[in-house]
Amino acid sequence: MRTTIDIDKDLLEEAMKMSTVNTKKALIELSLKLFIKQKRKESLKAKLGNFDLNLDSDSLEEMRKDD
Repeated sequence: MRTTIDIDKDLLEEAMKMSTVNTKKALIELSLKLFIKQKRKESLKAKLGNFDLNLDSDSLEEMRKDD
């Protein structure tokens, strides 16, 4: 999908320097994926209660094997 947006140049440049991607498109896609992941964690945490939910993909795979 093609979309035209105005993004702060300095913000974009700083994010490009800090990331491992080398295109603006890849940076924006990575940012959206990370945003969605964070919001899903927040939502799950709100539903489950107040405790630290620091699960990575390896931990989740181990938990799935136990079932």
